[in-house]
Order: sequence, then structure tokens, then C-alpha cells
Amino acid sequence: MARGLDHIVHAVRDLDAAAGLYRRLGFEVGSRNRHPRAWGTQNHIVQLPGTFIELLTVADPAGIAPHAPRSFSFGAFNRDFLARGEGLAMLVLEGRGAPDAAEFRRAGIGDFELYEFEREGQRPDGTPVKVAFALAFAADPGSPDTGFFTCQHRYPESFWNPAFQRHPNSASAVAGVVLVADNPGDHHIFLEVFTGEHEAQATSAGIGIRTPRGRIQVMQPDAFRERFGTTPPATGRGARLAALRFAVRDLEAVGRSLRVENLASFSRMGHIVVGPDTAMGATLVFEHN
Repeated sequence: MARGLDHIVHAVRDLDAAAGLYRRLGFEVGSRNRHPRAWGTQNHIVQLPGTFIELLTVADPAGIAPHAPRSFSFGAFNRDFLARGEGLAMLVLEGRGAPDAAEFRRAGIGDFELYEFEREGQRPDGTPVKVAFALAFAADPGSPDTGFFTCQHRYPESFWNPAFQRHPNSASAVAGVVLVADNPGDHHIFLEVFTGEHEAQATSAGIGIRTPRGRIQVMQPDAFRERFGTTPPATGRGARLAALRFAVRDLEAVGRSLRVENLASFSRMGHIVVGPDTAMGATLVFEHN
């Protein structure tokens, strides 16, 4: 099964500030949610059709469960990530639950128990709804500072809502994500198994994989700087998530809005780029769809 993008975790130290930033960037931002106490995390959701951005912080570190054999601790991973800095922490693909966990185990990219949980969400009118998820974790030994898992939505009709997907900046999709690595080719086998897509495209800058929903690229740091004009995360410990690419219907309107909000941005190769100093450790790229 080929897996498309489900969501990307943007880990931050100040969740209110992150929600305010994304609103100033022209996104509709959902209400604040709490995860299970063993995670110690809270989030805001930015939905696009079929994909969302999870703005996440560690709010209660005392309750976080540690990593254990066959148990990936979501809270511990993000706590440790934030101890090193803010930014894009986890890449999440659409999932099938237990079959994904079994596939990852057979392929040698993750021997973790399936993690299932539920929480209360809200519709636009404030009506509470139950949402539930099954998470199958994977691990790339060459990317210890990047989290990978698939997410199965148990009640997708309660989670996805077109009202949350209409953004003032005209964003219509997550076009893709970009990782940086010293040797992009070292990660193609892991990513092919993780995505279920077995035809990674090699380029002069690195590798790319087209999924059913969005493209995953791995670029060398110098190629990333040349392409996006920003400084990528350090790769001394392995591959890192560096950039999010948003498809928008009205690129000029995005530029005007950023100027009104006094948010630093610049044009690069026909796109508008907001760098990590402004976007809390992430490079955000707006491109015409």
C-alpha cells in the first residue's frame, strides 16, 4: 500500500505563540487539545484536505512515559527534540493500524507495539466529538532526530472538516516536505518501505518520492540553501525535516498578507519563503498550485 502524507508535527516551546504565528500566516487554526497524560503534550491543528499540521508542545513533562522495549514514547521524543531546538519533528503518513506495524517489523524498520488513543475534539460550532487514532511507529537509524509513524483515523468523519480547511491565505494542500541529509541516498531504502513507494527518483540535489498525497524530498544541505535561501537544520546526527511546501491559489495575496502582518519573507524561484528565524525553526514555502 502506498501511503500519502497524513500530518507533520511542528514542535514548539510556546504553543500560543505558534498558533498566533500560523494565524498571521493566514491559516485557520483549531482549538487547543490535550494528548494522553503519558505523552505530556498539547496541540493545535491546521487542517488542509487530507493533511494537517500539528503544532505541538510539551506541557506536562513530569507525566511523560519513557521509551521502553517495543514502545515508542511520543512525549519523550518531542521533549528531547525541543531540548535541542524548535522545528519540524515528525513525518506522519496515512495508515492502516496493525498491518503497518506488522509490515514495519518484517522489513526491519520498526519493532513497536501499535499505539491507540482517543480524545475529545470540537466541531466549528463547539459541539464535542470523539476522535481516535492508531499509530504505527518506524525508525530510521540514520535519522534519530526525526520521528516517523503512520496514523489511522478511527473516526475520520469526526476529525476532517471542510470548515477548518478554508484558509484566508488560499492554501489548498500540503505539496510536500523536504528533509536534509549529508547523503540523501542513504535514506532511500527506509523511505521506500515507509511510504510503500518503491521508485525513488534520484536528482542532482538528492532524492524524491511522490506519494498519493504530497512529495517527500531529501536534499543535501547546500542544495537546500540554494533552492530555498534559508539555513537548514544541522545534520550532524542524521537526516532532519527542514521545510514544508504549501500549495496556494493566490500567491500574490499571500505576499500582501505577510507584508501587512510584518512577517519576514522573500521570493525565491517563484515561491514565497518564510525562514526558520520567523517560523519557529521551520522553513515554510508557499507556491502556486
